[in-house]
Amino acid sequence: MTTTGSTDRIPAALRTEALEQLLTERGLIDPNVMDKFITNYETNVGPLNGATVVAKAWTDPEYRQRLLDDGTAAIKELGFAGSQGEHIVVVENTASIHNVVVCTLCSCYPWPVLGLPPSWYKDPAYRARVVREPRKVLSEMGLELADDVQITVHDSSSEVRWLVLPERPDGTEGLSEDQLVQLVTRDAMVGVAKVQAP
Repeated sequence: MTTTGSTDRIPAALRTEALEQLLTERGLIDPNVMDKFITNYETNVGPLNGATVVAKAWTDPEYRQRLLDDGTAAIKELGFAGSQGEHIVVVENTASIHNVVVCTLCSCYPWPVLGLPPSWYKDPAYRARVVREPRKVLSEMGLELADDVQITVHDSSSEVRWLVLPERPDGTEGLSEDQLVQLVTRDAMVGVAKVQAP
């Protein structure tokens, strides 16, 4: 007997595989096309692109300024562009200002530099609460900020998508750009975490 919510006990990966198989059998999708989409988002589009942008900004002051002045153009300089990245504004976290991103209406997100949005970003609770009580939500996600740090919440939309340039952690002055890339996380570029020194 099937009851409401019984699919919750089946792992998402198995449900996805079954759905893909069913759609393929009915001729509704081409598995080769699906593989290309998956490969694109795993290797060409995703947080590694954003981490590359951040590391470049940390090591090249002129690029950093261009990024803050015109995020879309500066990101395009590194070859990252495409759907959902037509207009990206970059905001910088500092010791006294912390930026965090949300999309209160749906899940607008800068795909070319962050890949697909995580499930928590699309969750109605995050979308509603981070606007009203950002410090509490960040704390629940593991990020404690001092009371004197100003928090600014940026609401992404179909017209503007936001990317956070996180603070470069102390102790990373001797690291190369490639080494810095490995430290930058998706969550830090959304503003729900800080980049940690190795």
